[in-house]
Amino acid sequence: MSVKLSSTRRRAAVVGTSLLALALVACSGSGSDDDPANKPLPTITGNPATTLTVFAPQAADWNLATNDFTKLVKDKFNLTIKWQTTTFDGGPAKEKRQISLASGDYPALYLLIPWVDQFSTVELLKLGSQGVVLPLNQLIDQYAPNIKKALDATPEWKAMATAPDGKIYGMPQWVDCFHCSYQDKLWMNSAWLKKLGLQQPKTTEDMRKVLEAFKTQDPNGNGKADEIPLSSSAGNSLIPYFMNAFIYDPQAGDSNNNASTLVLKDGKVDLQANKDGWREGLRYINSLYKEGLIDKGAFTQNGDALSQQGNHGGSVILGSATVLHSGQFVNIGSADGRDQQYDAVPPLTGPQGANYTGYNFPSVPGGTFVLTNKATPEQQIAAIKLLDYIFTDAGQINGQFGLEGKGWTKPGPGDVALDKSLKPVFKQIPQKPGTPPRNTAWQALAQYNNTAYFRNSEAIGIDTHSQSGYERKLFEATKLYAGHEDKAQIYPFWKVWIDPAQATEVATLQTNIDNYLQQNALQFITGSKNLDSDWDSYVKGLDGLGLKRYLEIQQTAYDKVPNK
Repeated sequence: MSVKLSSTRRRAAVVGTSLLALALVACSGSGSDDDPANKPLPTITGNPATTLTVFAPQAADWNLATNDFTKLVKDKFNLTIKWQTTTFDGGPAKEKRQISLASGDYPALYLLIPWVDQFSTVELLKLGSQGVVLPLNQLIDQYAPNIKKALDATPEWKAMATAPDGKIYGMPQWVDCFHCSYQDKLWMNSAWLKKLGLQQPKTTEDMRKVLEAFKTQDPNGNGKADEIPLSSSAGNSLIPYFMNAFIYDPQAGDSNNNASTLVLKDGKVDLQANKDGWREGLRYINSLYKEGLIDKGAFTQNGDALSQQGNHGGSVILGSATVLHSGQFVNIGSADGRDQQYDAVPPLTGPQGANYTGYNFPSVPGGTFVLTNKATPEQQIAAIKLLDYIFTDAGQINGQFGLEGKGWTKPGPGDVALDKSLKPVFKQIPQKPGTPPRNTAWQALAQYNNTAYFRNSEAIGIDTHSQSGYERKLFEATKLYAGHEDKAQIYPFWKVWIDPAQATEVATLQTNIDNYLQQNALQFITGSKNLDSDWDSYVKGLDGLGLKRYLEIQQTAYDKVPNK
């Protein structure tokens, strides 16, 4: 989220390093008879003492070496981990990972986080063909019954994990997060609506009137014209929520998935950002901007700047924001209760009746658990047994939340699961404000078998306006958006594997197109380009960037997807 670089541009910044690393690794990858991947696995019973080098991102307030779950793993599997750590900042983290590969001094196991630095599907195919990354199929069949069961139970996950050659070169995390599946939400101050005698807006024109009232009628009551009707940040694009009232926009603001606006139209891959409906959506957003209803920093400021608006000292000044969840702009559990004022506004209906929301596949294709040819057969087996444990309920509860009594506890008689039809299985212990961070869990490093059932069986507070009920607030709010996606137009990017031979070409095309769309959208919205006189040249500019070739590559890859 930032003024720094959008995630699209951060991806572009490491493309060169990634490609260099893949080229250099080709010299060190074997694929010969000495390659561990070509040798049969031994049969090992019990857990002999094993030492494993693991590359992983580490948060600033963690210490993986002394972490409670690390100690649990050591005791349970007789496994000593030598950590090679990097930061949670995606750009530097990915660069360090690529340098480790290029130098040849890489670990036995990469244990990564999707939103930090996981391997892409292109990287997995390339490194797999070089023999640097080991396929996991035999290990899973022989030593990981829980992983095998989970993959067989979830065909979408298995398809996402399995390369076109039938091999699993890295395990992707499965995170069936309901509220993450619909990222383009708008959160509005209901206390302001009530004070001004207004209802939540239902149409684009309703929205304009509400934002005008927020700007001019002093809803915070301090006698100053300090209200910000609508804001956002660079990492939470404001465009998709409003665009979906004009044309189906598949972009996911928070994760930045499908920034190129790819859709399917009768089985053909197409782009939305050069259509008339897209222009009309930009025209509407431009009209709000011209009227001063959108904060000028909404498209460029980082997440911290947005939080400063939401947590402004004294009077509440923020009327609404387009983010995945309201905790991104206001502190949950605020002393003055301002966080309780914000509620989700369902998708708006546009002038032609469009009433969409974008769908975001909540799991990210690629690999977070990736074994290399530095791992001996014994180390491979120890590593897959560790992952197989994380695939159990006990393993993922302890891995994500820490030890019982520290990070979580068993539910009590009055506790209710997130999905009220389920029996609650576990309950997180809230971190007390001002206390030192716990070093008890691997958190997102252990978020694998995160099915809807597992997530929905967590005990969550009933009051959606309380801190303990925040997850329930998100769960209930998302029901306002679910079903508004246009299923016929969803491009299943998570199933598509790009041919490694085209990796450089498609990366360049995608980066250029993504950046061009982002820059021009901002220029049209702010008025530095005119939607009438400059539109045709904008569309031609996409053609000049190789849009036709980009769509051809995506179409070829999509046509190879089995069981569409």
